[in-house]
Amino acid sequence: MSEKSAYTVVRANRRTVGIAVRPGGEVVVRAPYRMPLAEIAAAVERHRDWLERAIARSRTMPPPPDAAAQDALRGKAERVLPGLVERWAKRIGVRPASVRVTAARTRFGSCSGKDRICFSLFLLQYPPEAVEYVVVHELCHILHHDHSGAFWREVERFLPDYRARAALLKKPPQA
Repeated sequence: MSEKSAYTVVRANRRTVGIAVRPGGEVVVRAPYRMPLAEIAAAVERHRDWLERAIARSRTMPPPPDAAAQDALRGKAERVLPGLVERWAKRIGVRPASVRVTAARTRFGSCSGKDRICFSLFLLQYPPEAVEYVVVHELCHILHHDHSGAFWREVERFLPDYRARAALLKKPPQA
């Protein structure tokens, strides 16, 4: 990173270092209680290129929507996502245990070990192709609960252009 010690260290009961970039470019490093600062600094340095890109991206992101806009996004998500999930689940041959819409800010979707799928309402700020990619991605996790080669082959089987769709999620959201 260009600035020395331009990150906040948060000690936690964990085994590994986790690095996050908050909106506005603030870097937070979560580290085990007993990990020496030199080890933490080395971990940050190993991820320097990624961090610089993530900081630059976070500084160009628009501010989060206000409460009314979030309510509108939630309503849209609750109208759009169930049909998409149902259609793709049939094609893929899976059945999620449940589907929920959350206000998660750090990920667009997740699939638990019990096949419960959550989608962030903020996903609905992106083009339909990107939304569809996240739906397929999470449904494929029911078959492969990891990001192995087998998982990505499954995603590609249903969405041969998944890389281009995923790239849409790296751009600022639509207004």
